[in-house]
This record gives sequence, C-alpha cells and structure tokens, in this order.
Amino acid sequence: MSKILVVYYSYSDTTKSLAEDIAIITDGDIREIIPENPYSFTYNGATKEVRNEIERGYCPKLISGNESIDDYEYIFVGTPNWFKSFAPPILSFLRSVDLYGKKVIPFCTHGGGGFGQIEVNISKECPNSKILSGFQATSDFDDKKVKDWIDKIMEEII
Repeated sequence: MSKILVVYYSYSDTTKSLAEDIAIITDGDIREIIPENPYSFTYNGATKEVRNEIERGYCPKLISGNESIDDYEYIFVGTPNWFKSFAPPILSFLRSVDLYGKKVIPFCTHGGGGFGQIEVNISKECPNSKILSGFQATSDFDDKKVKDWIDKIMEEII
C-alpha cells in the first residue's frame, strides 16, 4: 500500500474533486468519509443541521472512511469549510483513528471563507501528529496551484 492516504468528506462534490486531484498527483490511496445519516439536500436545511452539530462538537456515526490507517504515514484530510471549521464527519474520523506520529496535511474547499479555523482545529485534534502546510480552494480551483502545493509537500515528505 501507499504511504499516502487522501481522506475527505464532501457535501457537494467540490472537496471530492480536489481530493481526487491530490490522490492522482501523489499516487496516494483515496477514501471517502460517509456519515450514517446524510445531511439535508437543501442548503438551508443542511446549514441548520451543521451549525448545531459544530456547536455541540457532535461526531456523527460513520459508515465508511474510518477504517485503519496503520499502513499510512501521510494523511491528507479534506473538508468543506463549514462555519469556519471542518465538517462534523471529519471530527468523527479524527477521533476514531490513531494519528499518533502521522503527518497530517489539511485541505479545504470554501465559498470565500478560506481555511477559517480548520488548520487550528485539526491541530487541536491531532496533538501527537505533525501538521504540514495545507491548501484551500474555491470550487473553481486551479490544477496548477494544487500541483505546486503538492510539489512543496512532496519536498517535505522526501
């Protein structure tokens, strides 16, 4: 198996698209995080659910994505920026796997909010991991910028 795992949660496939690019560029394995109960298909319904879960620190049950990561050294973690933080399924993933000694590389997609507190919040959840430089993008992300970021990350990895 590859030493690189790209794990992500995506609501509208924007984060999925970025995760797929990262997996191709790094030749890493890819894994989607899927919560047991999907979020509402309406934007307003989903935002109400998400805001409530984030405020409570809720960890939704996952049906996929939290399998063992023992074979991986580098874990790219992707999420949409929801209310300046990562999506609750990411919290479930971070709390359900052993990230001790792993190199964690955050990435996010957003509608204008950048990383918000995502990198800080991932660092808090991964105190025994090394957090590498992250990447944030809007839905019209530039593949060249993704490749340039990956090249810098790969220099750190090698």
